[in-house]
Amino acid sequence: MFNSLSDRLTATFKNLRGKGRLTEADVDATVREIRRALLDADVAVPVVREFTGRVRERALGAEVSGALNPSQQIVKIVNEELVEILGGETRRIRLAKSGPTIIMLAGLQGAGKTTLAGKLSKWLKSQGHSPMLVACDLQRPNAVTQLQIVGQRAKVPVFAPHPGATYTELEHPAGDPVEVARAGVEEARQKLHDVVIVDTAGRLGVDADMMEQARQIRRAIVPNEVLFVIDSMIGQDAVNTALAFDEGVNFTGIVLSKLDGDARGGAALSVASVTGKPVMFASTGEGLDDFELFHPDRMASRILDMGDVLTLIEQAEKSWDKDEAARMAKKFADQEDFTLDDFLAQMQQIRNMGSMKKMLMMMPGAQNIRQQLEQFDEREIDRVEAIVRSMTPHERVAPKIINGSRRARIARGSGVHVSEVNGLLERFAQAQKMMKKMAQGGMPGMPGMPGLPGAGGGARKNAKSAPKKKAKSGNPAKAAQERKDAEARRANAAKALPTGAAFGQQAGEFDPSQLNLPKGFDKFLGK
Repeated sequence: MFNSLSDRLTATFKNLRGKGRLTEADVDATVREIRRALLDADVAVPVVREFTGRVRERALGAEVSGALNPSQQIVKIVNEELVEILGGETRRIRLAKSGPTIIMLAGLQGAGKTTLAGKLSKWLKSQGHSPMLVACDLQRPNAVTQLQIVGQRAKVPVFAPHPGATYTELEHPAGDPVEVARAGVEEARQKLHDVVIVDTAGRLGVDADMMEQARQIRRAIVPNEVLFVIDSMIGQDAVNTALAFDEGVNFTGIVLSKLDGDARGGAALSVASVTGKPVMFASTGEGLDDFELFHPDRMASRILDMGDVLTLIEQAEKSWDKDEAARMAKKFADQEDFTLDDFLAQMQQIRNMGSMKKMLMMMPGAQNIRQQLEQFDEREIDRVEAIVRSMTPHERVAPKIINGSRRARIARGSGVHVSEVNGLLERFAQAQKMMKKMAQGGMPGMPGMPGLPGAGGGARKNAKSAPKKKAKSGNPAKAAQERKDAEARRANAAKALPTGAAFGQQAGEFDPSQLNLPKGFDKFLGK
């Protein structure tokens, strides 16, 4: 989602780099490209007109003309206006002061309300709440059964006194959805559930009868929040649908479903701006855990390819094993060797955070390598795990003993080619060196780099390995002979010194072979 929009905006801002001063023509050209990018992303025309008008007005003002870097200032303006369109500030659920908090879901059929009800209930449960689902969609065949299955997967109770319609009995008198909603709230109050999520029936287009039913349910249960669930891939029709639902049920917040799709994503930018209602949640995948609180500032950063490091950190804190992190920290402190068992444990920690593609796409500048990320095979982690688990415990601790026959055995055991085993061992050797250098206080990836002062044991180790100055002899005759030898060595060294430009002579006379340099250093100097 937003990939095409992000690409267009990023390319537009590249044209501004290096310009110390922006003319009105530069601003007009930039605004024109932004307008085209938003229209291509299916953003509603009134929203585009208002957005570009504010950007142009601010870009021609004093905040850009007086800035040290005008191009970055325009990026800042676009970012701030995107945040404003997406709702401004993060909007959270307003909890009831007494009794259960009632949340009603509304939206078109097929928008993903039932699945989202399970996602929302699981998310609320992780926040320390005790939610309950109420099945009020009695029109769609097997909708009640679907909600029961979703609730079972989320480990949340479901109130479903009526089975609803089935494919074989479409005219089955399933009961009154309004009475089910009222009874569900009372059931939650008696069983001390602090949140009730009411899943209502969807409607095909703007159905007057179904909208009236939703309006009756709203009057009967008086919800604290009415969330309008909208398919992010709906396109330009999102605005008309949102306005109809706002008039019908007066929703308080928006939930974007299917945000992981490949559509242009204009609905997310249009609905919040047109209705004035905030986007509160986003569904980012098919799994129950693919659900997140919507942060306008973070989404704007993603669109402008600035990354979303805060969300990445939150995911890491939620899924990272603190005991394992403490064990690795102790291992670094004790300067113990990084083994393949540790490597496997770290891989599993990363896997627990979710999809590697989604995590890497949250990094700043990820749009530049999006094509490579899309080609990344998530099963690569499975193959790495299979290779490591095909090794003996001793081989994982001492990988240097893995010879040709052992590599062939490991390849057969993990179902891969020997070259893949070789590649893994080479990558692990590099990681092991980097980990050892970090533990010693040196800079990783810089061979021969000494430990930084005060950065751990590396500085102490280098201090111990430094050659000590030879003490003078107490014998006068021997001391005199040592002074003569030292003077002779200095005289020979002076004769061997090259003549170079550093001493005011011709630079062409310098020959690196005259010095006792490391092997290959002459190539580094260009000789």
